[in-house]
Amino acid sequence: MTRAMPIRERLRDDNPRLLALWERSVRATHDFLAEADIDALRPQVRDVYLDAVEIWVFEDADGLAGFVGLADAQVEMLFLEPQRRGQGIGTRLLDHARGLRGALTVDVNEHNPQAHGFYRRYGFVDIGRSPLDGQGRPFPLIHMALPRDADA
Repeated sequence: MTRAMPIRERLRDDNPRLLALWERSVRATHDFLAEADIDALRPQVRDVYLDAVEIWVFEDADGLAGFVGLADAQVEMLFLEPQRRGQGIGTRLLDHARGLRGALTVDVNEHNPQAHGFYRRYGFVDIGRSPLDGQGRPFPLIHMALPRDADA
């Protein structure tokens, strides 16, 4: 008997908890961001990004542990509670996204080697690089793609 994955579609009421989780995750993994960067991003995440993508939430008996945001087949965000990293939650969220979309793409900040390594272990391959992030800031991005037939 297989255990059902505790993944569900985001509810609008989840947004405050998702924003708090986003900030804890960013602080744990994005050490290249200054406090001013996080302060500038917070209202954008709260007021724009969370509602601009399709979000799937991983929530189990221990609480909300992570979420993935999709725009078509592009993984726009994947954030986990810092203390829940390494438990397979990110993989389960990507498995869910892959089940919905098949081939996926993602942009990973070049200054976040842990995330780059995670996506590579999952089966994504580097397909390009941009010197600036989506907002034109000097945070280079690595463009990655997961082939439809990748073995993850």
